[in-house]
Amino acid sequence: MDTARDGTHTNHGDRDDLKNIIHFSHANGFPASTYRTLFAELEDRYEVRAIECIGHDSRFPVTQDWPHLVEQLLDDIGRRYETPVWLVGHSLGGYLSLMAALRQPQWVRGVVMLDSPVIAGWRSSMLRVSQWTGLDERLSPAAATRNRRTTWPSRDDAWRHFHRKPAFARWDERVLSDYVDFGMPQTAPDGTRSLAFDRRIEYLIYRTLPHTLGARLAHGAPMPVGFVAGTQSREVRQVGLTATRRACGERFEWIEGSHLYPMERPIETARAVQRLLYSMDGGG
Repeated sequence: MDTARDGTHTNHGDRDDLKNIIHFSHANGFPASTYRTLFAELEDRYEVRAIECIGHDSRFPVTQDWPHLVEQLLDDIGRRYETPVWLVGHSLGGYLSLMAALRQPQWVRGVVMLDSPVIAGWRSSMLRVSQWTGLDERLSPAAATRNRRTTWPSRDDAWRHFHRKPAFARWDERVLSDYVDFGMPQTAPDGTRSLAFDRRIEYLIYRTLPHTLGARLAHGAPMPVGFVAGTQSREVRQVGLTATRRACGERFEWIEGSHLYPMERPIETARAVQRLLYSMDGGG
């Protein structure tokens, strides 16, 4: 899978007529290439494509409720495909996938959300208030993002830095290797590595989390929706799953792991995605 000049991924040749298309959207702070192990497992049956770094196109700035990020995803889908595609996304990417599908349901066969629990009811009201007061910054990863380290002297230094952190130590080493290679590419002849995902954009995405999605799903979704939750996901515990289960029905699975289980268990994640897509496609 190659990265095109517009920041998207594509494989050589246009094989839309030979394979189903998955348009994948990544989590906040993790470029799409971080998920290459997951993609490789899916590509036996699907053509996987993605925007490498959502939010980094100045035409689609990060604002409250992410309307322009949804437009960025829809712009990419609209330019690339002539027939409906599957949308799969992790965290940020799951929300954007569902929001894009609600905007243009005729473009979408179905949506799979990876640990992107729908915020609804009193929790959505609390989120709105916390964003007004700034409390959300302390309750989310936003505060840590503001001062996130952005450069390392070498690839080995970057690898050691992340591998010794407990959250990253749980990752499949192939995924961590891809994160180091693509999430912090070499930026100078001396081997210096720098984050590809702008920490300011990452921070803004956390601070502008939509609080209206639950209301938009009050009467269900016009396309099938599936969900995979992490058994140890703090995000799932904070948000709850009532609105998510209402939107997904029986298309719901658990995977052992944290909110970042696609990085911890990429093969199991790919298999869960395949099962849900098969179910949506009339297989059960």
